Amino acid sequence: MAIVLLAAAVTACAGGKGQQPGAQSPERQSDAEYDIARDLFQKGDARLALDHIQKSLALNEENDRAHYLKAAILLAFCSGPQAFEAPDCKLGEVEKSARSAIKYNTDFRDAKNLLGQVLINQKKYREAIGVLEPLTKDPAYVHPYFAWGNLGWAQVLDGQLDAGIASLKNAVTEPRFCVGHYRLGVGFEKKGDPGQAEQSFTSAVSVDDQQCTDLQDAWEARARVRLKLGKVGEARSDYERCVEISKETQTGKICVRELAKLAGAATAAGGAVYARVDEVSAGAPSSAGRELIDRK
Repeated sequence: MAIVLLAAAVTACAGGKGQQPGAQSPERQSDAEYDIARDLFQKGDARLALDHIQKSLALNEENDRAHYLKAAILLAFCSGPQAFEAPDCKLGEVEKSARSAIKYNTDFRDAKNLLGQVLINQKKYREAIGVLEPLTKDPAYVHPYFAWGNLGWAQVLDGQLDAGIASLKNAVTEPRFCVGHYRLGVGFEKKGDPGQAEQSFTSAVSVDDQQCTDLQDAWEARARVRLKLGKVGEARSDYERCVEISKETQTGKICVRELAKLAGAATAAGGAVYARVDEVSAGAPSSAGRELIDRK
């Protein structure tokens, strides 16, 4: 998803009922409210942004940019620790707003990509593929790696692993697209190739951007495949980094649990060693000693 950043000035709208001389039209007032909402959203105030985007749409229901921004704001409510389980996360409303943006602007490519994304979130993978596949072939779309990334993810989650991996390889031709690297890693893991998966997860968390170095799902996933590869110490480090990012998210809770398992396994292994040491120090004969006794 990409929201275009504009530096438009917002003019306060005065007036009462009716059109006064010099007053702005409802369409221009709608655009002004959109600008306020966009600025607030970029500053992290999603709730106040939503209030202004509702005003924008009340003034002009056909404002496609306002419908798109509303969808983006609503989707932001799904990004907290509770993710899609959050009470304010209403994926059906996100889908409705994205479709409205496309209804009033059939060439709104970012809105189509956002629609594909929310359909994936709703586990409507085949429907998402139908929306996203044409977008990857649209030469006018300036963010094709987003479309490839969402298409590949829908295909992987739908079980179309070869097609999904191929799409995600197209997505990561933009090397800084860390989410694409992460999704490609999941594709390789599902395909039964933990080595390639580890490489993709490493590419995801190695992008020099805080959103990528804090991509918690990628740390948890790399730890998971490293355990499969027998790299227990490296897996532990990845789980620790995952927990450092957050203990409150669903992924963070998985990492806390897995760290506890590793600690328990290490304690059990250490206990076995200590038991053997205690046996020897207590005078119990070693296997060689028992052999000598048996010979007597």
